Amino acid sequence: MLTVEVVIVFTITLGLSGARSLLSLVDSLLRPETLSDQQVAINTSQATNEIIDLLLQLLSATQLVAWGALGVYLLWRGGAKLAEVGLPRRPQAADLRWSVALTALIGIPGLLFYLATWQFGLNLAVQPSTLGETWWRPITLTLSAFGNGFAEEVLVVGYLITRLRQLGMGENTSLIISAVLRGSYHLYQGFGGFLGNVAMGLIFGRVWQRTNRLWPLVAAHTLLDVVAFVGYALVRDHVSWLP
Repeated sequence: MLTVEVVIVFTITLGLSGARSLLSLVDSLLRPETLSDQQVAINTSQATNEIIDLLLQLLSATQLVAWGALGVYLLWRGGAKLAEVGLPRRPQAADLRWSVALTALIGIPGLLFYLATWQFGLNLAVQPSTLGETWWRPITLTLSAFGNGFAEEVLVVGYLITRLRQLGMGENTSLIISAVLRGSYHLYQGFGGFLGNVAMGLIFGRVWQRTNRLWPLVAAHTLLDVVAFVGYALVRDHVSWLP
């Protein structure tokens, strides 16, 4: 039953995203342009009407949070206490320190790695946001960042590794599966997006295995995406080294 549950959960969430990303990468490779000459946007306008666009952006963020909530619910329904998977009601002061440390550890090297793989033609030019200048853009981008962080860290780390443990897999095997899955749904960005996120998955997953704290991962992931989404929207027209 656990195997069926895991397959269903990831078929309707991030596993399906991984399959779509793989097909997207194959399509990009079949085009005459090199990967670095192609662009892919993460947060895009979803409607011509501003109010409808705002509502659709909010729904997208809500869907991500719901995906993470599904993982939390299934663990709780299966008898696990949320504190046992790193989601206590009251985060600790150490969680903040872990969040900042992980943000710095992943953020700066991650940006340099992305720029290098893009220059070498292994990655598409990723545009974190192409939303127009509206009063709600920073709000929806921040909510999207939290949705990504919550959904990914809960499902790919807390939920998946817990279930793989229950299925008898070792810590290292579970960690590798989790990290590769994380990389798979970033394949649409290119090989750099895949490898960079696999590395992030190995680090985040091991931190969770050692500390059993999931909130720091959610917070660090949210901070990384806020800087990427909101920061890119603010500086994209003022610097020449970003695609």
